[in-house]
Amino acid sequence: MTASGDPGPLALIAGRGDLPVHVVEGARAAGRDVFVARLKGFEEPRLADHRGASIGIGELGKLIKALKAEGCRDIVFAGHVSRPDFSALSVDLRGARLLPKAIKVARNGDDALLRLILSELEAEGFRILGAETFAENLLAPDGQIAGPRPSPAALEDVARAQEVARVIGELDIGQGCVVCDGLVLAVEAQEGTDAMLARCADLPSPLKGRPGAPRGVLVKVPKPIQTRKIDLPTIGLATLEGVQKAGLAGIAVRAGAALVIDRPALEAFGAKEGVFVWGLGGPE
Repeated sequence: MTASGDPGPLALIAGRGDLPVHVVEGARAAGRDVFVARLKGFEEPRLADHRGASIGIGELGKLIKALKAEGCRDIVFAGHVSRPDFSALSVDLRGARLLPKAIKVARNGDDALLRLILSELEAEGFRILGAETFAENLLAPDGQIAGPRPSPAALEDVARAQEVARVIGELDIGQGCVVCDGLVLAVEAQEGTDAMLARCADLPSPLKGRPGAPRGVLVKVPKPIQTRKIDLPTIGLATLEGVQKAGLAGIAVRAGAALVIDRPALEAFGAKEGVFVWGLGGPE
């Protein structure tokens, strides 16, 4: 923050998807200018003409220099970015110094790698803010979000899936789990939620429901070990479509700790297809 109290432009480190677009819109509505650092290989086309720069994942020095030159102090991370291939990563001098440590901590999981990057930026005086700071309207509410209320059987599956998701989250594996009739059908790892749901769709019908007669649920919750300044579980229409195609009854996310993109579209799809989105309240 400057001596006049002006916090300066918001720095958005952006990958693909709707979320970084929502952050830009929310920041502008709050009166903040935004400088977008578009990560090379993961640029969101809708932000292509926004003031900013294209910066490689391994160009940490370039990123820090650009943000300081713009007078940025606050940083938000938003959008989809895949884990880099460290053997082929282009790095600048600052990135090269960090690379051996990044390779080492990455063996412990994505969250360990993210914490390392955040610590480097915080050591330079930047403040990391959650995407919900400028997109609070996307936070999942408690209870019914879209579609019908979940049945007692579905809520039993939710409880089981939440228990499993907590365990894999402690191990920094993933945020999501699919359960049907108490049986764990899949856990999310490096493939991501959409690919996990596609895998579930290929399972034999006795293990799960089918479109028109759904059974089973997807639960996505934050990892217990993760900082919630980055990588909150995020769902959108594509997630709910994947749930429906997999024959599942719905999705449950942690209220206040997940982001729901394009809720009107989810409400329309949930009502039409009979699949739910539910916000989990109460203790975690």
